[in-house]
Amino acid sequence: MQAPYRIGVDIGGTFTDLVLLDTRDGRLFNGKVLTTPHAPEQAVLDGVRGLLAQHGVAPEDVRHVIHGTTLVANALIERRGVKTGFLTTQGFRDVQEIGTELRHDTYDLFMRRPDPLVPRRLRLEIPERLLPDGGIRTPLDEAAARAAIRALREDGVSAIAVCLLHAFANPAHERRIAELAAEEAPDIALCLSSDLVPEIGEYERGSTTIANAYVLPVFARYLARLEAGLREAGIAGPLFLMLSDGGTVAGAVAARHPIRLVQSGPAGGVQAARVIGAAAGAPDVLCFDMGGTTAKAALIDGGQPQRSLDFEVSRVDRFRKGSGLPLKVPVVEMIEIGAGGGSIARVDALGLVRVGPDSASSDPGPACYGLGGTEPTVTDCDLLLGYLAPGSFLGGAMTLDVAAAETAVHEKLAKPLGLSPVEAAFAVHETVNTAMAQAAAIHALEKARRIEGYTLVPIGGAGPVHAVEVARKLGIARMVVPAGAGVASAFGFLAAPISFSLLRGQVAALATLDLDALRAMLDGMEAEGRALVAQAGVEAAEIRIRAALRYAGQGYQVEADIAELDRTTIRAAFEAEYRRLYGRVESNLPVECVGWRVTVSGPTPNLDLGAVPGGSGNARKGTRQAWFGGRFVEAAVFDRAALAPGEAISGPALIEERESTLVLPPGTTARYDAARNLVVEIG
Repeated sequence: MQAPYRIGVDIGGTFTDLVLLDTRDGRLFNGKVLTTPHAPEQAVLDGVRGLLAQHGVAPEDVRHVIHGTTLVANALIERRGVKTGFLTTQGFRDVQEIGTELRHDTYDLFMRRPDPLVPRRLRLEIPERLLPDGGIRTPLDEAAARAAIRALREDGVSAIAVCLLHAFANPAHERRIAELAAEEAPDIALCLSSDLVPEIGEYERGSTTIANAYVLPVFARYLARLEAGLREAGIAGPLFLMLSDGGTVAGAVAARHPIRLVQSGPAGGVQAARVIGAAAGAPDVLCFDMGGTTAKAALIDGGQPQRSLDFEVSRVDRFRKGSGLPLKVPVVEMIEIGAGGGSIARVDALGLVRVGPDSASSDPGPACYGLGGTEPTVTDCDLLLGYLAPGSFLGGAMTLDVAAAETAVHEKLAKPLGLSPVEAAFAVHETVNTAMAQAAAIHALEKARRIEGYTLVPIGGAGPVHAVEVARKLGIARMVVPAGAGVASAFGFLAAPISFSLLRGQVAALATLDLDALRAMLDGMEAEGRALVAQAGVEAAEIRIRAALRYAGQGYQVEADIAELDRTTIRAAFEAEYRRLYGRVESNLPVECVGWRVTVSGPTPNLDLGAVPGGSGNARKGTRQAWFGGRFVEAAVFDRAALAPGEAISGPALIEERESTLVLPPGTTARYDAARNLVVEIG
């Protein structure tokens, strides 16, 4: 028999979250420990050992561990990758600085762009040239390639990224460079754009390949330490990794392309919101994920998260598209909409309250953690407003220091603003809520959605604290708050299928597309995907084909699901998606294909959220003063674990669990449903 327990682990900027699932009866056991930034695997190992010991589970009874991490994103943002070299076609070494020549702020004379990960002296050119269709115009100069590889080796690089012009159409030159590198520098990590991003777009393709090479040795060492630690802890089951598109792959597969894990943690949260929404009968969901460092939003339509092939990291302007390093990787589409619980609040030179983007993270953490932090954070403000209980944070495992929070808020916020500490704390709380609601509304508008019709699913430790006020500002009338919202991303890892997406660039007019050659290419991609999924020990259950298409002459493409490989069906699918996005189609313009994506998925795990019965119904713990309507009022306090199915609660109320607290203002009601969700009706 298979080992009965599965573990999901998510490393966040402040906390590392864990969920232990007993597959025999559906019981879930949650854990939360402070992240150890300088050795992220340590928090994972400590959390796993503690969770198993707490619930009397033997390590050999763990079937596998599924993991998501911010390590890749943090290494790029903080520039903690390895010294990397770049090889490209002669005449193209400066593409990474020229970019697309678009300005993310037209009117800023001092506009900055992120510095390239590879300085110019380590970007070397090789004489060779391919044509757009993959034909060879200039053969590869192998002597020059060897010389360039040796030069980078002597300069001390630990990784090399290779991106040749039009290599997506013909990888022959890049693969020959890989053979030469194996002879000249076998100890240096090598990444080929034709393996990682076989698509058009030289700038984005090169940027993605460089980013992958930059973090690959760092991630490989981390993965080796984590796997060794799990073996020492007695867990013999495999380690799986969550990808940024919501799929799960074996550790060995993820180690080749770590850049595809850049959004793995948030992707787990969206997977959780998908399952939670479906259980509550809400297929259209706005996932609101507010953790310790950031807040993110994602739209789920008809039970399916929106996905994209474009992402940015290390933005100079945190909320401005185009100000970061572009990555061409499959991701669950989400946007950063605001601050997290650990984000630092301050008063700027104009006397306005600003929150973030910097975070107190877990070291030293918010002032109220008592770990040396002195800056006021969102968590400190929520504590002063009575939304958090100092003695029951993390189920009582951590006592919050109210005096330290009040001192930080008084000195850094209240005095400059001329307000009391509580008034200053509410100014921060309201500033954060307003900013997040505005950003989420704009995101929905850009996606041609009416956000009022969505159901809000708040996750993350701080999500339920702020969710009702965010929903009110968005005009959303219904909210579904899951059990264990504070560890939802880790739960989402357990809900995601084993899956992998493969991409191929193919620029061709639809009218002249060689359908037989296309079928052969897609069959090969499917076979490769099936093999990757099989490495995780499961059989493929779903094959999904998507095409990137555009009208001839356009610079951007639209992705559409393709059911049949005939021209009429392909064009109809493209124009249906184009009409949804832009409200019209150009029926007289020819259509061209830009690329194809095949996603191979294993069976979706069947998680019954209502498998474990609710509590006895004796959930009321007492009352606490909380700030509503410009004053402190007496709010009832409930223990969520003791709620009985069907029980209803009216605000003002505070519903506590180990990982988070749901704040119910006056005029709202919450009902505990059969799936252990709290369904909130917002007045």
